Amino acid sequence: MSVAVSYRLISQNLTRSLSVTANQAPVKLESEYYQKHASSITSLEEFIADTRLFRFAMTAFGLGDLAYAKGYIRKILEEGISDPESLANRTNDPRITEFARTFDFEGFGENTMRRAVTGEEVITRYVRQTLEVEAGDQDGDGVRLALYFERQAPEIRTAFDILADSALLEVVRVTLGLPQAFSAANLERQAAVIEERIDIETFQDPEALQAFLVRFTAVWDATEEPLSDPILALFSPAIQSSPNVSLDLMLSLQNIRLGGV
Repeated sequence: MSVAVSYRLISQNLTRSLSVTANQAPVKLESEYYQKHASSITSLEEFIADTRLFRFAMTAFGLGDLAYAKGYIRKILEEGISDPESLANRTNDPRITEFARTFDFEGFGENTMRRAVTGEEVITRYVRQTLEVEAGDQDGDGVRLALYFERQAPEIRTAFDILADSALLEVVRVTLGLPQAFSAANLERQAAVIEERIDIETFQDPEALQAFLVRFTAVWDATEEPLSDPILALFSPAIQSSPNVSLDLMLSLQNIRLGGV
């Protein structure tokens, strides 16, 4: 089944797809454990100490691969988000910033885990994250990328929000037919190219967003070979130091390759 068809089947039946995922035995078991024990957590130490609950929360934010790094996450949460210079505010990984904003023990203390945002909303995130991972495993990397972009789109306000997230950037790169080396160019120039070619405000319009993702999946099916590296590598920060490559040259070469003038 093509990525375009698979994505449409899941997206157009998203409520049912999420329900099916939520009722899978392992997902249901872990969700029930979190629901039962989360509200009894009154401190950061208790949160970190309950490995099962902590891993569930990390997975819900796409950070399951960092669940072993308890010392690092403890430091992130200890510093909180109120200080602009805290680790959570200085990281290039938006997943960590969002995690720290949700589990804000520095700001809410013993009431942190008694809020909706750390209760049912985390369970909802976990189910959605599981759906996306399984969709990628079963139907291809392009499906996971499309579902992820669909979920994150309401938070995209500028081109730099896209550049900060490797998975979002990959969707845009493929859709626009940009070369693989695009992310090696100067960040300001990358942002300018994206803003020239996409009206980012349209991502707030569900119909326009769907049209964009239908275009992405069609281009993916037509042009993308299976990735040699794990798709998980894309779900990490994109902004990093890089050489100042001539983006104009790259785009010109790409245009020639595609038969442009």
